[in-house]
Amino acid sequence: MGPIDHLVTSGTFSLDGGTWDVDNNVWIVGDEREVFVIDAAHDAEKIAEAVGGRTVKAIVCTHAHDDHVNQAPALADRFSAPIWLNPAEQVLWDMTWPDRKPDGELADGQVLTAGGIELRVLQTPGHSPGSSCLYSAELGTVFSGDTLFQGGPGATGRSYSSFDTIIDSIRTTLLTLPGATTVRTGHGDATSIGDEAPHLEEWIAKGG
Repeated sequence: MGPIDHLVTSGTFSLDGGTWDVDNNVWIVGDEREVFVIDAAHDAEKIAEAVGGRTVKAIVCTHAHDDHVNQAPALADRFSAPIWLNPAEQVLWDMTWPDRKPDGELADGQVLTAGGIELRVLQTPGHSPGSSCLYSAELGTVFSGDTLFQGGPGATGRSYSSFDTIIDSIRTTLLTLPGATTVRTGHGDATSIGDEAPHLEEWIAKGG
């Protein structure tokens, strides 16, 4: 097992009265002893199988759209692990889990450590009010949730999102990372900061 394990799980995303079929990236980060699960989506059994006998230090949620948190409580209970989420996401979390609260808060600049791997929380609102990315300088990787994808910013056409805010987050926070940084996204293929940075003005011209 490397420091990063990757699963793709399938299910649905629902918001604003619509439901869409989605494939989500689930990331397991750490070592052979302890890990973080980033974005517990759709298939608790498949994720638990990938974790194996390792200790889960936390279920880390980049944001609280239902496709990213729908298995968080099940996995938290199974592994006796806390759920961590930025508090600005509470309005979205409550749509899926009104009777369950996250156990801890993610804050900008906070450093999370599992299996010797450090992840620094980067506050990147826009796709949702409390969207967070997780950056490992050691691994040369940022886990971008739904903030930055191959080809542009995450969607901002639904409730609690803002195109201007996501562009500001990408410009001031993500594009300042080293160009060689791999961007491991919430959906679809990975990219790099260097591949995406030249296109910022195009995205702005297209608008939300």
